[in-house]
Amino acid sequence: MHTITVIVPAHNEEEGLPATLESLARQTAPPDRVLVVDDASTDRTGEVAASHGVTVLRPPQNLGSKAKAQNFALPHCTTDLVLAVDADTVLAPDYIETVVPVFDDPAVTVAAGTVRTRHTRTIWERGRSTEYLFGFHWQRPIQARANSPMVCSGCCSVFRRDDLAAFGGFPERTIVEDMDYTWSQQIAGRKAVYVADAVALAADPEELTYLRKQVWRWMAGFCQNVRLHLGGLVRHKPLLAVWVLLALLEIVTAPLWWAAPFAAAVTTDQPLAVTFGWWAGADLLLTAPPLVYAAHRRKLPLSGVLVNLPCVYATKAVNLVYAWKALLVELLLVPLGLARGLTVYEKGRADTPTAAARDGTAALAGAGG
Repeated sequence: MHTITVIVPAHNEEEGLPATLESLARQTAPPDRVLVVDDASTDRTGEVAASHGVTVLRPPQNLGSKAKAQNFALPHCTTDLVLAVDADTVLAPDYIETVVPVFDDPAVTVAAGTVRTRHTRTIWERGRSTEYLFGFHWQRPIQARANSPMVCSGCCSVFRRDDLAAFGGFPERTIVEDMDYTWSQQIAGRKAVYVADAVALAADPEELTYLRKQVWRWMAGFCQNVRLHLGGLVRHKPLLAVWVLLALLEIVTAPLWWAAPFAAAVTTDQPLAVTFGWWAGADLLLTAPPLVYAAHRRKLPLSGVLVNLPCVYATKAVNLVYAWKALLVELLLVPLGLARGLTVYEKGRADTPTAAARDGTAALAGAGG
């Protein structure tokens, strides 16, 4: 029988935290303990957490990143499993019950389920919803079949505590601790598992300002991990290395794809409306089947899924800008000693300026932020 502690890092999360804690209280397999790390919040995060009857931990000062907040709580975990949940993520009632059994295999060190968006109110949320449905019902199942998941999502991952402690805790050396740990453990011969039937709902960017910060963090973190781990992946986890190289190839060639209808219009004397129609049709042919399957798999209205499809081009455009920025900064300028890269964790929504953020201004500027 497995025991499990939940860690919820929270900085100024009084608005989203109640739904997260309520979802934990509704679990069909309740956690043994819930720890909320109130990381120097300036709102009522600590009071809100305490009102839900969970243990609240307060660092003496702002720690500056999610991984550091999680590591502050790790010594208080005495169970064999640890579940890290973001303070704006809502778990399905059977999330813990569905994920925990995979740890009966002693080789499994980390596991996570499917992530979906909690809201689809704005163009950015709708675009992210489409990205999640496509990724978790096309790319992730293939990676799982190959025993090489790209990442166990940090908003809802379960860890084997002994392995996590032996590793030194949640990695703080990159800006995305979830990918860092997923790759590190697979290089070491341990298993990371995608549990498709476990569902978590994440609060995703509702405005461009927040989206830009999040995507820059994700893309910079991906490239930091490429810089740190690619050699080890090639030697010890070649299938995962293939996925990583394909992701890099997609970033490099994406501008060519976006420029294709314009180039075709110029070189073939066809009207732009015609070339764009062929381009859009080809893209739709590649994208729609996984979304249709996702709608069926998750019992979602197909019309609602498809109506969000055009919004994904807005989020893809933002992704492309920051993916190329990450390539230039993290894979070119940092190795050349011309930039520090992204070192300051900035979530985006409802952020309150802290000493850590002010101290990191130079780092952000050095990273081209």
